Amino acid sequence: MSRISYVNGQYVPHSVAGVHIEDRGYQFADGVYEVIAVREGQLVDLEPHFDRLDRSLAGLEIAAPMARAALRVVVRETVRRNRVVTGIVYMQVTRGVARRAHAFPKNTDPALVVTSRTVAPPNESAVRDGVKVISLPDIRWGRCDIKSIALLPNILARQQATAAGAYEAWLIDDAGDVTEGSASNAWIVDKKGHLVTRALGTALLGGVTRASLLDACREAGVQVVERAFSRAEALAAREAMVTSTTSYVLPVVALDGHAIGQGADKGKPGPVYARIRPLYEARVAAALAGVPVRPLQKTAKVA
Repeated sequence: MSRISYVNGQYVPHSVAGVHIEDRGYQFADGVYEVIAVREGQLVDLEPHFDRLDRSLAGLEIAAPMARAALRVVVRETVRRNRVVTGIVYMQVTRGVARRAHAFPKNTDPALVVTSRTVAPPNESAVRDGVKVISLPDIRWGRCDIKSIALLPNILARQQATAAGAYEAWLIDDAGDVTEGSASNAWIVDKKGHLVTRALGTALLGGVTRASLLDACREAGVQVVERAFSRAEALAAREAMVTSTTSYVLPVVALDGHAIGQGADKGKPGPVYARIRPLYEARVAAALAGVPVRPLQKTAKVA
């Protein structure tokens, strides 16, 4: 089946979908995006993704391309036309088409592109045995809370991870602390047994899966601490994990070639991961079944 994309008001064959060469996303990376998981043909955490899209648009002073109700229809229709059961839907909004100049153009309509495709869930070996990560200096800009399409530093980091045979790269700030992965949020279980992930701010993106897992953990009585942790602390941690829309929740078993964990669990997924992954899966399953779940945690305000 040929794929179908939505481009600025029209559903078109993916093979011929395109935007103008002076679209500011193409020339300046002047835009934002969202990736939403599709399971059983349904969208996972759609409204929280829309909330984050709104925050990103506001951060770049780009107008919404359409009302949320209309965007909801477009996203669902794109998934339907592509017959995606398990996969993703991608939304991108740019400032639109204008003569190339750095300052914001006047009276320009934002451009919207939506695509959807089948993507397999994380493979069973990653879920069962865990993944490896490397650490790299965080060279990104200062507003990582905006889900900008300007992803070149992330791409370079992921490429270095891939070349090193690792699943992900954890980015390290000037203080020696982990900010997040190139395309995921980072977690550890510290020496006290607390589940730890960095508090939100401009240094990292507020992951929707991150928020969903936090809520699921707190509902189940799992103690979670939102604070910075260093590379050294990660190396000494009992466990480590990553979360994202496409990886869900995965255990990290090695950092820079050093096995994570203690005792018999060293270099293996640990008991906290074994407890919290089912919590996240149960939350998603309940939402897909139409069972009300507690709203995702409020995103921290950016100073």
